[in-house]
Amino acid sequence: MKGILRVALKLLVNDRGKFAGLIVGITFAMFLVVQLTSIFSGILAKASSTVINVGAKIWVMDPSLKNPLNTIPMPSYVLDLVKSISGVQYAVPLYQGIGLVKLSDGTWQPATVLGLDDSTLVGRPRLIEGKINDIFDANAFLIVKDEDYAKLESPTIGTTFEINDHRGKIVGIAKVPVSNMFGIPTLYTTYSRAVSYLPNSRFTIAYILVQPKSEADIPRILKAVAKTGYLALTRETFREKIANYYTYQTGVGTNILMMTFIGFLVGMSVSGQTFYTFVLENLEKFGALKAIGARNSELTYMILYQATFASITGYGLGVGMSALLIALGKRYVPNYTADIGFWNLGIAFVLVIVIAATSSLLAVRKVMKVQPFDIFRG
Repeated sequence: MKGILRVALKLLVNDRGKFAGLIVGITFAMFLVVQLTSIFSGILAKASSTVINVGAKIWVMDPSLKNPLNTIPMPSYVLDLVKSISGVQYAVPLYQGIGLVKLSDGTWQPATVLGLDDSTLVGRPRLIEGKINDIFDANAFLIVKDEDYAKLESPTIGTTFEINDHRGKIVGIAKVPVSNMFGIPTLYTTYSRAVSYLPNSRFTIAYILVQPKSEADIPRILKAVAKTGYLALTRETFREKIANYYTYQTGVGTNILMMTFIGFLVGMSVSGQTFYTFVLENLEKFGALKAIGARNSELTYMILYQATFASITGYGLGVGMSALLIALGKRYVPNYTADIGFWNLGIAFVLVIVIAATSSLLAVRKVMKVQPFDIFRG
């Protein structure tokens, strides 16, 4: 069997034109599949940036919330209700809104403002400069240093600015795991300051962040909140809700799925046609192998080995090219969004197996019909 497979590899590699065309087709398909699914994964991660960065285990919100980006403020009595639930270690409010920052040239830049509970600062980011206690100073704000940091003219500690006709001062620079999705800077301050600085409706609590006493208390807390008429979700469930919104209620999921499928079809058609042409041009060699005693099963193994070898090679090259592009994009392109994970590598691997199987099926059927006397008759 090793000898047969060695012959199969030499037949494939020696035909450099067909081999190169086969590899290019599969590589292109895998590159598109991995790249597009990685972009989609990055979009979902950025869409859940607030949930990831704040990190609360349970999020309480208005049940009518459909778009996770547009919060529905809740009255303050809901916070008291949640605090009274058995199993709650603590519950704190979170403010989320948009403020307008006036730049030095007179233009205005929107910024996401997150207001943290004054007593606990639950959900505060990790500071790389400054002290967290300085957030209690007059007009104090923390700024997140990410891709959008320069849109506020890259302020340093002590920089003053105007936000919604109020004076602001940078007292700390922070780093967060995931930056904002829509390319606007993020500022943190205390809940009371955010409520007084930004225009609000009569209710101001965007979310209530809940810490359970133990994991076993989570189901009880979720049910108790539901009885009050509000919605409580775990961190993972909330991220899933956001992902479902972008996948099924916007065009993001559908468009990326269609582009991925088109890339797969193009790659499969190119590689399948190339491999089939390769087999046709080498029919006399397969017939000669039959004439010297090779069985149909051995010829089938040869074709499967050739298709598998080409497919795995193209898969590796496609994944490598996509990983290189993502690395370069994150390094040099602001707000570039793409994350490679095991799930999209798995999808690409399944699709490359489909390509290999389809190419092999067409070729095997042709080789099974060839007879040795057809080769030597001429």
